[in-house]
Amino acid sequence: MKRAKTQSLLLVALILTGCNIFRAAPQATPSALPLQDTTTPSATSTPSPVPPTNTPNPTSTNTPIPVPLDYGPDNFPSDFNPLTGLPVNDAQHLERRPLAVKIQTFPRGQRPPWGASFADIVYDYYQNNGLTRLTAIFYSQDVEQAGPVRSARLFDGVITRMYKAIFAFGGGDRRILNRLFGSDYADRLVTEGNNNCPPICRIDPDGFNYLMANTKELGPYVAGKGVEDGRQDLNGMTYQFSPPANGQAAKQVYTRYSISSYCRWDYDPASGRYLRFQDTQEDNGQGEAYEPLIDKLTEQQIATDNVVILLVNHEFFFKSGNSEIIDILLTGGGEAYAFRDGQVYQVRWNRPELDAVLYLTYPDGTVFPYKQGTTWYQVVGMSSRVNQPEAGVWRFEFRIP
Repeated sequence: MKRAKTQSLLLVALILTGCNIFRAAPQATPSALPLQDTTTPSATSTPSPVPPTNTPNPTSTNTPIPVPLDYGPDNFPSDFNPLTGLPVNDAQHLERRPLAVKIQTFPRGQRPPWGASFADIVYDYYQNNGLTRLTAIFYSQDVEQAGPVRSARLFDGVITRMYKAIFAFGGGDRRILNRLFGSDYADRLVTEGNNNCPPICRIDPDGFNYLMANTKELGPYVAGKGVEDGRQDLNGMTYQFSPPANGQAAKQVYTRYSISSYCRWDYDPASGRYLRFQDTQEDNGQGEAYEPLIDKLTEQQIATDNVVILLVNHEFFFKSGNSEIIDILLTGGGEAYAFRDGQVYQVRWNRPELDAVLYLTYPDGTVFPYKQGTTWYQVVGMSSRVNQPEAGVWRFEFRIP
């Protein structure tokens, strides 16, 4: 234990001296990397990214700087977050359940989202009718405003169970609510209603009425109803500072869900992170167009250390005319693509039990390590199209199932 505590202090020192492995507010600026894809309409010009925030250069010394320590899947010190592989500023943040919040990305006129940069893990997945939303997992950090909070989908129940989380959302279709509130995690669901502000409150900036979640208040609110809110078993993910061998170059990752919803991640070598760009128009033949996706709380571009594409079976739970409910069957295992440090690795995702945290392995079953830091999962159908329009550029086009 003494050795682990010493290692923790060394890693905290590294972060404070300017290591780019982890930041609450991303500050990197990408270079525009145009896609030359002859099989799809070419993208329109990309707006200039957000300028970087100036940070002081660390003073040069002769003292060796320690690298982040490798942990996982189950040997984390008590002050390390098993969802990032990094130490936390306040270990009390880990003495609770994770907080899952449903965050909208549509309509475009109500962007940017609030607080997504502070989440440890984010799932971006297909909702219905060509649109996507985010489910963000907050654990090591809190925000007073995460949102705008929107309605639940069936897949949110999978995420809630997997991370033993408290889930904040804004209602939903009757058939979806029947499954959620008929589950064994029903007492951890927090939706808009009487006398629950905080943790979920309405705000009215610029004439829009938004529902926002306060992650610091979610735990006490649920605990006040008699729900246990202590530290949970979140073991499963493994972390390694050095990039694994045998990766392929990956400077850009495109994920297209529909003519309306598509996104791009650009690798920024200066920060060692992937930076998020989001659709700005319908692609009805005129091509895709992107701009940086900003976090309203930081006014900086959203970034992550790991981007993972999960190929998962999608089924229609209900479909009639333009109405559809999708069931995403994230159980067992399947194909995946892991992007970290400007490299891509063809791997497999694993969720062997319903309450097990998702983790990655190589095809031979050996563990694949995440980079220490945050992770965004892009969930697509098993028959989704995967291609490389040019060297270092990967493109995933969503298909059901």
